[in-house]
Amino acid sequence: MIRIPTQARYALRTMVDVGQHQADGPVLRQDIATRQEISADYVAQICRKLAAAGLIAGKKGPGGGYVLRRDAEGITAGDILRAIEGPLALVHCVLEDDRTPCTRTTHCVAHRLWARATARMAEVLDASSLQSLIDEANGLESMR
Repeated sequence: MIRIPTQARYALRTMVDVGQHQADGPVLRQDIATRQEISADYVAQICRKLAAAGLIAGKKGPGGGYVLRRDAEGITAGDILRAIEGPLALVHCVLEDDRTPCTRTTHCVAHRLWARATARMAEVLDASSLQSLIDEANGLESMR
């Protein structure tokens, strides 16, 4: 099984949560943790990476919490995963800046397949805006 790491999955949920709730002001870490069933300390780790990538801003003190730094329509699922995991790739040999490049890439059919699959994965993630995910999440919540 090829998996998206837990931290990346939780980061996507965290960003959707912030987008859903920031209209009322900055979103508290503990509120995200409670709604998403993630420990508050783990939410803090995730939010540090998201803030470093310029996706959210943390506000300290009374009335503090997290807000999106950009419009949700301008943030993609790919942006969120890259903020947590770095470049999107199914295998190392398809990374453009691979530090240990494979000498077989020019004549390896597997490399070509992994490159196509990686490109398609990136296309799907980059075509999925945070706003579309927020809208979908809101629709799911209204069905409860």
